[in-house]
Amino acid sequence: MLINKNWKIQCFDVGRAKDLEIADPNYMDHFWISAKVPGDVHSILLEKNLLDDPFFGHNDWKAKWVEEKVWWYRTEFMFEKDSLEEDERLELVFEGLDTFATIYLNGVELGSTENMFISHTFDVTREIVNGRNVIAVKFNPVSYQLKDKEKNYWAGFDKDRIWARKAQYHFGWDWGPRILTVGIWKEVRLEKRKIAKIESVYARTLDIQDSRALVQIDIYTKNFVRGKQLRAEITLKNQEQQFSQTVNIDKDRATITLNIDNPKLWWTHDLGEPNLYQLAVVLKWEDEVLDIYETEIGIRTIEVMQRDREGNRRFTFVLNGVEMFAKGANWIPVDSFLGSAPESRYRHLIQLAKEANMNMLRVWGGGIYEKDVFYQECNRQGILVWQDFMFACALYPDYNRDYMENVRQEVISVVKRLRNHPSVALWCGNNENDWLYEVERAAGNIRTPFYGEKIYHELIPELLEELDPSRFYWPSSPYGGNDHNSAEEGDRHNWQVWHGNIEPRRFGQNLGQNISVEGVSFRNYKKDHTRFCSEFGMHASANRYTLEKNMPEGAFYWGSDELAYRNKDYHHIKGILLMEGYAGIPNNIEEYMNYSMLTQAEGLKYGMEHYRRNKPQTSGALIWQLNDCWPGTSWSMIDYYLLPKASYYYSKKFNAPLLYTLEHDPGDDLHLWVVNDRLEEVRDTLVFEVFRFNGEIVYSKEFLIHVKGNASLPIASLSEAEVLQGELAEQVVVRLRSLNKKAKENYYYLRNHKDLQLPKAKLQVNVMPEKQEVEILTDCFARFVKLELPAEKIVFSDNFFDLLPSERKMIKIRHLDGQAVSLDGLSVSAINGSA
Repeated sequence: MLINKNWKIQCFDVGRAKDLEIADPNYMDHFWISAKVPGDVHSILLEKNLLDDPFFGHNDWKAKWVEEKVWWYRTEFMFEKDSLEEDERLELVFEGLDTFATIYLNGVELGSTENMFISHTFDVTREIVNGRNVIAVKFNPVSYQLKDKEKNYWAGFDKDRIWARKAQYHFGWDWGPRILTVGIWKEVRLEKRKIAKIESVYARTLDIQDSRALVQIDIYTKNFVRGKQLRAEITLKNQEQQFSQTVNIDKDRATITLNIDNPKLWWTHDLGEPNLYQLAVVLKWEDEVLDIYETEIGIRTIEVMQRDREGNRRFTFVLNGVEMFAKGANWIPVDSFLGSAPESRYRHLIQLAKEANMNMLRVWGGGIYEKDVFYQECNRQGILVWQDFMFACALYPDYNRDYMENVRQEVISVVKRLRNHPSVALWCGNNENDWLYEVERAAGNIRTPFYGEKIYHELIPELLEELDPSRFYWPSSPYGGNDHNSAEEGDRHNWQVWHGNIEPRRFGQNLGQNISVEGVSFRNYKKDHTRFCSEFGMHASANRYTLEKNMPEGAFYWGSDELAYRNKDYHHIKGILLMEGYAGIPNNIEEYMNYSMLTQAEGLKYGMEHYRRNKPQTSGALIWQLNDCWPGTSWSMIDYYLLPKASYYYSKKFNAPLLYTLEHDPGDDLHLWVVNDRLEEVRDTLVFEVFRFNGEIVYSKEFLIHVKGNASLPIASLSEAEVLQGELAEQVVVRLRSLNKKAKENYYYLRNHKDLQLPKAKLQVNVMPEKQEVEILTDCFARFVKLELPAEKIVFSDNFFDLLPSERKMIKIRHLDGQAVSLDGLSVSAINGSA
């Protein structure tokens, strides 16, 4: 029974109200504010026009009072207690409470909670009454709850957060605002139980050999009545097969092993089909059904290879025996207001990731263990998940027994909830804590012990040995080598680019920074021969619609305080230096949007193509970051309104399974490569072409391609002098294309964008609203052709592309919700021209 109706909220100053009076069933709450559950207080106040939109302008400052109040939720529901049988009981389940909550039923205090990440269950068999029942939930302010805690050791962004098992980004990060949400952010249920319930189920693939898979299923029960012989009926099926077995429960548990002939394996979408099986476990006593557990599972094996056959260091995910290159991005929470975020937002983002040829998403350790819909969609879309535990950029009080018990319950709950998802590939203890602790201690900025170490290096691995031995555990990200951010071993975060970190370094050395055009340049990616790059990225402006919608009138200009406020990374100079080195320093808002997006797109292309050419020594690259939690300027590839930036459209090409790529820096030779992530060999003809900007051909050469499956191969090297044929490098564009259309076209420039001598282009645009299509032609080479519509959730079949005068481009337009798109406000321009 869902309890999602009749909820109301009200706030009080700390210490001004008596808890038992407000929790009393007869308390008069008639004029409280009606509330949605699941949800959060901010979203409720916003809907009632009692709060200015915290995302608009500086309005988050106006909302700070919300986090300082005590908030109460109340609801009432009817229940026929007379219908309860003698051996039945009732459990009140809160799937998510944010965060410091005390729960009452009919005036009786059931207990308190202090963990946003897990569900909380209360036995209310005796406390529930016949007829009207009242639930009251009190939320204390985070600052009040933690006012007496020790906070004088290192924590990035905010020191309160280390004691709060709450989404860490809510305290503010360098890509999002500080908004401390509060409320019932997941479902509330009343569940009837009899004799026993299924406590958890653990299904895992033990082995796959010779068209046969071994699948083990462990069933754990919680028995309320002893001495009853229980049994479980297990069914595993897909559209073609069905396997059933019955097993007796012995001492609260049972285990079965199924032999599956000719199993349909779960693959990432780029290597095969993400086949799923439906698993059902029915718990029975005699002929009575006591509980049912249903989920989807995948039959697959997943491991991380750390050394190859020759003993070389690797960090390679191996899926069903196949070494793969992990292409993808880091995932942050989809909204600052998680309780009110619709599930469609998850589906859209994961679908967009798949369309960009991504096969892995990393759930970053400063957000949340994601909602079920996230993992279900990754299962179905064939995308692997690197799963962090929620500890990031701080020391955590592992010396405190109560805190550690809270964390213990969190880890147990999370692992049991997520371990059946075939998409979950790896558990990771934290984000950057091991690395940054050592860096800051070497610099003399930290003098305390490594608080939190017991969590990642003792507690979590001990629990995983028991709860999920099927997956690889990695203590931190980055980790491994002499310097936890070493390129020689494990994974690393490449923040030479953007942050200007001077690397490599060794344990005990200071981590220097070179904040200059050269120091932050994306060409530094070429120096990186990491085994696995789990973070790399750079900023870009949000789309015009996103910025204009959230800035006061008159503030939409380059250099305004409001525009700067959209950027929560306080070192704004880094973005300027990156643009200065490649695209040029912007003079107005239009140039800022274009130059920052162009620099991000070309920079991520440069990095990802370098990492892919270096496979298998480098076996993965995850861009920081895929998405945004608010309408700001950040490292994201898709902004808050689900409008992809230029880098997203580029990624559909630089992540393509078959990639023709050019390794080149100004003045150097041109090195041609082919990267094949497919398992089948490819035979093709690569056409290398150099064009003047008027479309005339300068140089052309064909190369016969024969590349094995899952390989990277150099093709040829050409000098600048040979391919230019006397032309200026600033006046040509290079194109790589597949003669047989097996790979996407790839454009390159022999000089930085700011040095190109681009002509003024005149675009011809033919709009076909009935087909939801646009045709674009140009009289000379058009660089970075951009389509814009003043609406959210708009996706183009291609955007921010380059166009030769001899060609035309047909663009399809769609709305992520499937709605018809009005093309009335369509704008089409190029960085060197307009329609």
